[in-house]
Amino acid sequence: MTSPSIPTLDIRRFDDVGTRPDFVDELGAAYREWGFAGIRGHGIPKARIDEAYDVFRRFFALPEEVKRKYHVAGGGGARGYTPFGVETAKGATHYDLKEFWHVGREIPRDSANAAVMPPNLWPSEIPEFRDVAYGLYQSLDELGSRVLSALALHIGLPADWFIDKTDCGNSILRPIHYPPITAPEVPNERAGAHEDINLITLLVGASAAGLEVLSRKGEWVPFTADEDTIVVNIGDMLQRLTNHVYPSTTHRVVNPKGEGARQPRYSTPFFLHPNPDFVIDVLPSTVTPDNPSRYPEPITAQGYLDERLREIKLK
Repeated sequence: MTSPSIPTLDIRRFDDVGTRPDFVDELGAAYREWGFAGIRGHGIPKARIDEAYDVFRRFFALPEEVKRKYHVAGGGGARGYTPFGVETAKGATHYDLKEFWHVGREIPRDSANAAVMPPNLWPSEIPEFRDVAYGLYQSLDELGSRVLSALALHIGLPADWFIDKTDCGNSILRPIHYPPITAPEVPNERAGAHEDINLITLLVGASAAGLEVLSRKGEWVPFTADEDTIVVNIGDMLQRLTNHVYPSTTHRVVNPKGEGARQPRYSTPFFLHPNPDFVIDVLPSTVTPDNPSRYPEPITAQGYLDERLREIKLK
């Protein structure tokens, strides 16, 4: 008996008029079943990804007191550095074994969203950090828009339905460092079982083992993608908007066994969010007799984000 596998699709098929309908059907089916899919043919050069990882590794190698200069107390981790031992999966007893950095969207400081989308911080110790990190941010933002277009078509919306709902989205690029685990046994996981908050997440560098996805049968399925593949999964905001047609699937990053635990792990998810004032209200087309509306009360994207950040101890 073969173990179940999460599909990987080539998004170049979406750009071809002849193959687009089949691609949309296959991608939609993958997300309905798994909430996860691998995306290849995405067009982001390997050199850009490698350069970003080099910059991120160099930042995390800086002394602790240097990194902590970029921690914003009371900022909910919105920008800059979040130290090891802070974020805790919802409902978990033990904090995650990670430290991370947040890059947000660059917006004019007189924007209506400026109050909830603070300016970025950039480490002066690594001058190229800004251009490299924000270049990757923009590439993933564009790829995310293409994935959302395909998902929109799958549920009967126009391909451009999400464009004006995400063009000032409070999206986050999060370089993560999971340090070596030196204790013989720890109760913590590198990332405890959780679901993401946002619309979709694009994970660059999922070629390192550790990511596991909870199947509908309750089995943990490892998903170690090929080097040329970006893992894209559904977040809770899109689950809520689509009345669970697209499920936000529980996933985790498990600790390696034996000598593997002594090695650091790096990953970089991009959390694609809607605009802060977007109202998350169940799409009428996703309400059926078999799937009545699960969320009679709408909520703004920012209101939902604030609520969830408190749950995971970032606020």
